[in-house]
Amino acid sequence: MKPPLVISIQSQVVHGHVGNSAAVFPMQAAGLEVAAIPTVIFSNTPDYPTLRGAPVAPDLFADLLLGAWERELPQRAAWLMTGYIGSVEVARLAADFVARAKAANPGLRYLCDPVMGDHGPGLYVPAELAAIMRDRLLPLADLATPNSFELGHLTGRTITAMADLHAAAADLRMASGATLVATGCVLGDSPAGHLESVILGPDGATRHPTPRLPVALPGTGDLFAGLIVASLGRGRSLPQAVETAQDLTSAALAHADRIGANEVVLSDPGFRAALLTL
Repeated sequence: MKPPLVISIQSQVVHGHVGNSAAVFPMQAAGLEVAAIPTVIFSNTPDYPTLRGAPVAPDLFADLLLGAWERELPQRAAWLMTGYIGSVEVARLAADFVARAKAANPGLRYLCDPVMGDHGPGLYVPAELAAIMRDRLLPLADLATPNSFELGHLTGRTITAMADLHAAAADLRMASGATLVATGCVLGDSPAGHLESVILGPDGATRHPTPRLPVALPGTGDLFAGLIVASLGRGRSLPQAVETAQDLTSAALAHADRIGANEVVLSDPGFRAALLTL
């Protein structure tokens, strides 16, 4: 039996682990087949003194999507996920691709990680691109994984309580039967020293606290989303997938902190061994 196929549309870097450079490895290590389509190709994250590379040109991106169709990847994929998108034109092309893929393959599940900002840097994509995520990509999503800043920006709400999350989930206008996983939440009644991932879906809401580490690194959300798909692709339930993603993301962050890395590190032996058990 062939392993589940994931089409992953997000950023790629030469150095470090963000976007596909963070998400592809754990999915492959868990036994999934991954077709990675870049939205930008950079030498590194913008946190360094220099940045080389560029967003993928719309014509090139469209050609890569055409190649995916010619290989019949959307027709046989189990999952399609999108993350950071570097330009408005590429965002529109990605939305067209997702809509066409879901029409061609009714069993395809789409995870939208609307990567657009965080509480520290604020919004780091153009407002027009954020609007495409809100108005075109999220309504197609079966599963979405915004952080609490992104969820607040998308809905105009301040996220401080479960009631805010329920209202924001309704505001997103996701696909019928879709599920929201709000990440990095600190609510008024969250356990002290913890962040929460909160799942809100057709079956209700569940809360998943995890200790808050004193480290914030690029690539954390991309790794988290990739780990969720890795677990779901291996048959775990969504609550199990979220808790596994929390545990393994925390392990990767803790390892990066121990060795003084400036971004997520995927080389820890314990982290790699755990991926093989998914």
